[in-house]
Amino acid sequence: MRDRGRSLVDFICPPRVIPRGDRIEAAAEPNGVTVRVEPNNLQLIGNELAIVWNDGSESYLPLELLRRACPCASCGGEPDVLGKVERPQVSYTPASYELAGWQLVGGYAVQPRWSDGHGTGIYSYQYLRRLAAAA
Repeated sequence: MRDRGRSLVDFICPPRVIPRGDRIEAAAEPNGVTVRVEPNNLQLIGNELAIVWNDGSESYLPLELLRRACPCASCGGEPDVLGKVERPQVSYTPASYELAGWQLVGGYAVQPRWSDGHGTGIYSYQYLRRLAAAA
């Protein structure tokens, strides 16, 4: 039975570092055509992940922010059947903020691999845009 006061998204992806706001997954072109916003290029520059989006904008995400905002259940917790989220205690080391690589997931997300071995977080493009807007 679903709690009518909360959306399914709130149960599946409870807010972490960034409050949920307007959706930014699509942008309207001047001719009225809607284009899905996705990365054209991702690069590691120093201690930031640089993203060039297909709408021409650029985002620079500090690696520490990116790791601390990991959306996986191990880092952010997950809701129980009543919707209560138990946040686990996460320990970070210097290797926690070193990006070892990443892979694209489907057509909607990026999955980073960290030097400490963590790699279960899947960051949707929409979530990355919200993180960048708040950085």
